[in-house]
Amino acid sequence: MSSIFAPATPVPYTALSGVRTRRMLAVCVDLCIVGLIVLGIVIATLGLSLLILPPLFPVVAFFYNGVSVSGSGMGTPGMRLFDLAVRSQESGGRVAFLNAAAHGVLFYVSWLFPPVLLISLFTPDKRCLHDFFAGVIVTRR
Repeated sequence: MSSIFAPATPVPYTALSGVRTRRMLAVCVDLCIVGLIVLGIVIATLGLSLLILPPLFPVVAFFYNGVSVSGSGMGTPGMRLFDLAVRSQESGGRVAFLNAAAHGVLFYVSWLFPPVLLISLFTPDKRCLHDFFAGVIVTRR
C-alpha cells in the first residue's frame, strides 16, 4: 500500500536542486500575471465583473494554473521562467487539468495557513502539502 506522502518514483537530486527558491520566485511572477489578467477583465467590463463574480481572482487563478500546468509547457509562465516543471506523481508526465487546477487552488488556500508551506523542508522530494494532495511533484526541467 503506497502512502500519499511517499514518492511514487525516486527523483534524482539534480532534478530537485534549487526547487524551493525557484518556486518562490515563480509565484511572484505568476501573482503579477494573474493580477494583470484580473485588472484587464475589470477594466474591459467597466467594473461590472466585480458585481457578477466577486471572487474574480480565485477563478482566474484556477483557470490560469489549470491551463498552463496541464499544457505542453508543464508549468505556469513563472515556473517556466525559472526552469521548473510540474509532473504527475504517478507517471512523471503531464498533469491532468483538474489536478493542475486543484494544485493551484490548494496553493492559494495554503497561504491562509503559512506554516503548512514549511512541510517542504521535511520531505525528501521538497514537496509541499498541496503537491501531495494534487498528486504532483515540481522538478527542474
